[in-house]
Amino acid sequence: MPRATVTEPLPLQIDRIPTPIGELLIIADDKGCLRAIDWQDHEARLLQLLGRYCGKAGYTLTPRRNPGGLSTAMRAYFAGDLAVIDTLKVDTGGTDFQRAVWRQLRRIPCGKTISYAELARRIGKPKAVRAVGLANGSNPISIVVPCHRVIGTDGSLTGYGGGLHRKQWLLEHEHALQ
Repeated sequence: MPRATVTEPLPLQIDRIPTPIGELLIIADDKGCLRAIDWQDHEARLLQLLGRYCGKAGYTLTPRRNPGGLSTAMRAYFAGDLAVIDTLKVDTGGTDFQRAVWRQLRRIPCGKTISYAELARRIGKPKAVRAVGLANGSNPISIVVPCHRVIGTDGSLTGYGGGLHRKQWLLEHEHALQ
């Protein structure tokens, strides 16, 4: 009988940076790819999400300043260099459908918003508006994979895991709200 392959936990690094809207947690892998971002007040949710995406082997989390230069990039974003987030390497788990939604989110230009219905159309699934909303809400890399740029069809600010006050701040920061 063949032996089962033992998989090692995924080594990840975490940094914490202050922002105008709360402490931001930045998770990177050894290659400098961004794996997750969340707010300090949602740390338990972040750790649960990492566990889900890393599977049975799990992960290790080691504090590290500026892993892969990601903390510097996020500071630059909050200081007004909005385009910096478009240059960051990301690596996410998720289903094929979720990753399709997240790829499309990165195509929404800074300063623009689209509706959940439009996002569903852009991935070729116009009737999957609810599923798109769920995938949007499961995005482990908010801000960089800009789920905050998705709004209700009527223009309302709906759903943001970090809180609507942060979504509004991010959209104002990116000059998407007039």
